[in-house]
Amino acid sequence: MKRAPRPNGYRDAWCGELTAARAGTQARVAGWVNRRRDHGGLIFIDLRDRSGLLQLVFHPETAPVAHAKAHSLRSEDVISAAGTVARRDPVNVNPNIPTGEIELAVAELEILSDAETPPFPLEEGAHVDEALRLKHRALDLRRPEMQHRLAVRHRIVATMREVLNERDFLEIETPYMTRSTPEGARDYLVPARIQPGSFYALPQSPQLFKQLLMIAGLERYYQIARCFRDEDTRADRQPEFSQLDVEMAFVTEDDVIECMEAVMGAVFEREGFDVPPPPWRRMTFAEAVSRYGIDRPDTRFGLELHDLGEALAATEFKVFSSALHDGGVVRGLNAGAHDLPRSALDELTELAKQHGAKGLVWAFVQPGEETWRSPVAKFLKREEIEAVNKRVEAEPGDLLLVVADEITTAGQALSALRLELARRFDLVDHDRHDILWIVEFPAFFWNAEEQRWDAAHHPFTTPTGDFEHPETLSSRAYDLVVDGAEIGGGSIRIHDRALQERVFELLGIGAAEAQARFGFLLDALRYGAPPHGGIAMGLDRIAAAIAGGESIREVIAFPKAASGADPLTGAPAPVDPGQLRELGLRLA
Repeated sequence: MKRAPRPNGYRDAWCGELTAARAGTQARVAGWVNRRRDHGGLIFIDLRDRSGLLQLVFHPETAPVAHAKAHSLRSEDVISAAGTVARRDPVNVNPNIPTGEIELAVAELEILSDAETPPFPLEEGAHVDEALRLKHRALDLRRPEMQHRLAVRHRIVATMREVLNERDFLEIETPYMTRSTPEGARDYLVPARIQPGSFYALPQSPQLFKQLLMIAGLERYYQIARCFRDEDTRADRQPEFSQLDVEMAFVTEDDVIECMEAVMGAVFEREGFDVPPPPWRRMTFAEAVSRYGIDRPDTRFGLELHDLGEALAATEFKVFSSALHDGGVVRGLNAGAHDLPRSALDELTELAKQHGAKGLVWAFVQPGEETWRSPVAKFLKREEIEAVNKRVEAEPGDLLLVVADEITTAGQALSALRLELARRFDLVDHDRHDILWIVEFPAFFWNAEEQRWDAAHHPFTTPTGDFEHPETLSSRAYDLVVDGAEIGGGSIRIHDRALQERVFELLGIGAAEAQARFGFLLDALRYGAPPHGGIAMGLDRIAAAIAGGESIREVIAFPKAASGADPLTGAPAPVDPGQLRELGLRLA
């Protein structure tokens, strides 16, 4: 905090910002009792507010009334205290806190609120069960590490706004209640009392509204947007989340990327987050998937993937030959010289299966390079083993891991194994961070289960290529990845109505359905839409990366639990039958 609070009857100074420069002056502070120590005649209180800690001392001779009151104080009591700022004796100086040279000799004490014993310790670093923390979130947020994380989040948003304001962007709000549109996840629906049987939807993103703002001629828009998706929660996903939403008119991919590098570069620099300075390197989707198995690779360590199809093209080992015959792949990685026990290899096999693989082949390279210690070695010819060893640059003692499966499944399984190996063998320098753009995504993926094409990004992203061969179409999309986590993504949008209708048609959305669901966008496109594009940056993920939280729940003031429920309020919860009747609803 840079500015002293406005003086009133509770405080005229922050606890954590009083220094020796104020020695001999009067001050009044307010906050929570962090700790109480009774040293015979003297009573010491560590008082805590958002700025930090200040030691209060109560002398029975000079302030008997305040001293008597201090006897009753307990942790988390709320007080206001006034007195003289005094230097501590040199032997009592605490170098670990900014206020360690001074203390407040209290003359007046007012107890503002008594506190019961908290259900868990609030000291920094104390380990507490997350369910208990979420149930008593107001107490959890008193802990210094939680206050630090929310302060980091505040500064991130402030920096984002500052950079975009300097670049002549307008902060514009978009609706929270809108029409349900397919954007990849289930919508949260809100029944409309004024029109029984109809529903609003909470926005998965402001996608269509920000495009309309570009058509409206606003040209440069942003907002800190709340988004809602009815999907399973995990460490980096919540039912409701926040993003920096940006859209720009008359731009190409390079313009959007340069703008976001300016925004995020300023954020990282101010928060001391060690990434290379912009411009950041770019990697195509095809290269990322080929080298790392997924489109959000952690590039802080090696263990890159290798295609073994050519080396095993003539193999008679059915696990490999069947995968290749069915259009799949055989891919592997060299984990290095690690002699893992069978139990650890079984754990890696189970991890591969959890990510969809049918199994995992492991092999230890023996001296001479032509032999393996592996359950499958007897099924492979000597020249096949030699070819695989050469492809993965194996040396004696190296552990090889191989997956034979459909290309996406193989990549995801090996990517998970790669991350697990990095964790087990401590391959990541957590003080250094890596950042890159992933570009040139496919425009569409074939949904074999439902026998249709799905948009890889969303149906408003501009595709390029030949529509006669949808599998070859690429998209003008881009993602920003930090340490293996996607923190943002966007694209150049479709600004031509005919092209938008053609994309809908490819996705199986007929003209009548398109008009019913997206008519407001299609109609707007008739009246002169500029080329435009934008990006959404995941504020929760960015804050977690910078503040060091293990999940985004650590940087959200009031998050949902992993189950999606809210232990604090008990939501979701049944509602009064009368409310349902008003809405024209009946539970099945």
